[in-house]
Amino acid sequence: MTHKEIQQAAVWLFARKGYAATGIRELGRAAGVNSATLYHYTGGKEELLSGIMRSCLDELLRAAIDAAGGSADPAIQLARLVRAHVGLSALNPLTAKVTDQEMRALTSKERDALLGMRDDYESIFTKVIERGARTGAFHLADPHLARLALLEMCNGVANWYRPDGRLDVTDVQDRFVEFACRLVGVPPVSREESGDLPVPVRLDSEPPADHTLTARMEVAG
Repeated sequence: MTHKEIQQAAVWLFARKGYAATGIRELGRAAGVNSATLYHYTGGKEELLSGIMRSCLDELLRAAIDAAGGSADPAIQLARLVRAHVGLSALNPLTAKVTDQEMRALTSKERDALLGMRDDYESIFTKVIERGARTGAFHLADPHLARLALLEMCNGVANWYRPDGRLDVTDVQDRFVEFACRLVGVPPVSREESGDLPVPVRLDSEPPADHTLTARMEVAG
């Protein structure tokens, strides 16, 4: 049993049941270890959650900085930001869901640090949208509301995207860029215009589509 496997077990349970409703013994059963071993690897349930969330937010920030730095054009920057967020959420749906929904569960000083990371990430969207509105590149009445709508839309990918569904990741990215551009009042930015982005990273905490692992989790749950 590795720390990576414990993280995957935790993400599976936290996404399915919620952090508060997941007991430490249940988490140990899902990971295939006893509580003492689990504490040895993780330091506790909250420390495990904060580590999962920190890794996800680190990657979101890294991807956003890279995306926004690829152009000075607000429309292209926004398209790249949306592509990056959608790609990461589609490849890591359970980790993204836990990171988005379980911030309120943290009670330690880690919560303030992680909220700061989330704010730093969202501020990249804020700056791009506000500059687009200020320069006349974007046509929208409420930049703040536009940012909230865009982030909510992108976060929602984690709730419904399936790799065996009708659309692959690149198709979803393209559709969401079109939606985002229409929201800010600009023509859709094509993939050729926005340029290449690094391939989205699959996080260590994301459970694999593995029937053996899934069966073990279901027994634990």
